[in-house]
Parts: sequence; structure tokens; C-alpha cells
Amino acid sequence: MKLNIEPSIMYFGTPVVLISTLNEDGTTNIAPISSIWWLGWSCMIGLDSTSKSTENLKKNGQCVLNLASGDLANKVNNLALLTGSKEIPIHKRLLGYKYSKDKFTDSGFTPNKRDSESINCVNECKIQLTAIVKNISEFAKNDARMAIPAYAIELQITQVNASPEILLNDNKNKIDPNKWNPLIMNFRKLYSLSSELNESRLAIKSEDLYAPWKKKGIVRFLTNKVLKLSNKKYGH
Repeated sequence: MKLNIEPSIMYFGTPVVLISTLNEDGTTNIAPISSIWWLGWSCMIGLDSTSKSTENLKKNGQCVLNLASGDLANKVNNLALLTGSKEIPIHKRLLGYKYSKDKFTDSGFTPNKRDSESINCVNECKIQLTAIVKNISEFAKNDARMAIPAYAIELQITQVNASPEILLNDNKNKIDPNKWNPLIMNFRKLYSLSSELNESRLAIKSEDLYAPWKKKGIVRFLTNKVLKLSNKKYGH
């Protein structure tokens, strides 16, 4: 028999990502977030509407998602109660947040600016996703349990960079999950993944089946045509 419970938060297990955004003075703000999910090369993140990250995304529409690994837990903790906003809202004051002008220095992370990028990446993160904002929507506006205003922000990934040591030996376009250990937020506690439990049945066939846009020539043309006809049934 299951009990009817009422948890204060719904952090059942989500990856920790350090989002880099551009401040008005050209410096980079970094902040840990864990309300995030991907589908294809699109990504949805949830942010407190009072955060500096939200302010920056609304102003310039770009960011880098730095995916944290388990070995970075201590540095992520250093970031946890820092804000890039000089005016700290009351709910963050109650949680113990403090203003930081330079979060890289205060957390111990190292900034890294790629060519043609205006935003600093987090050098210690082995995976970095460059993204642009596609849509910003109010989130849970009529939910009485939502204590603070929030946004759901749709991002489009434009570039993926990964450290060579976490890639598959025979496929440099695929991350080896056994070489990379993502940091996970689970009910406000930080966890890392253990070893693989079992091969998923979803992983039996080639991952390229999820990427018809990688096909070339007539194969790509025919694949796109078939998918377009099929997707009409579902309103796309």
C-alpha cells in the first residue's frame, strides 16, 4: 500500500548543469540548475524569475550549459548559495544567498572562452552545450504550491563540445556513459551515478536512428519525406 504524501519539492533525480550567461558588463554569470531536460537538440529549463540567469537570458537570448560531473560536487556546492543579483529577493535571503560579483573566483571554477564566443564556459565541465533561447513562458502561474514566479525556457542547442577522454574509442560523436559520471540532484542532495546496471533495450539498435538529419543525399530526402507524412497525423 502506498501512502498519500505531499513533498515540498519534486527533485526525483535530475542532472546538475552550470548555466553560463552574459552579464550587462560583458562578464559571465554561472549558476547551478537542475530543472532541465532534453529532447533531440532542444532543451527545456526551469528558472526562478528573479535569478540573474533569467534576467540575462531575457536580455540577450544565449547561454552555455556546462554539464557537471561527480568530481565537481564540492565546487558546485561553493556556487549553490551565490547570486549574481545585487538586489537579493526575500526568499533567497531566507535561504542564505549572498551576492557575488565574480562567481568563478568565489567557487574555484576556471573560466574558458572559446573562439567567437562571448560567454565563458566552465573549463572543469567535460561537456558544454552552446544554446540560444527559442521561447520563454511563465510556468505554474496558477499553481498554489508554487511559492515564487518561474519561467520555462526553451533552448535550441547549436554546438556540443566534449572532452576527448569521455568519448567512445570508435565513435568520436558519441559520449561513453561509462567514462563520464554526471552529477545528479536528488531531493537537494548531490549524487553521482554508479556503474551500468544492465543494457537498455532501447540501446540495442544504432543511436543514429534518432538522427535522420545526419543522413545524406537521396536517403536524407526520402527519410525526411516519409517522416513529414507520418508526422502530419500528430499535428506536426
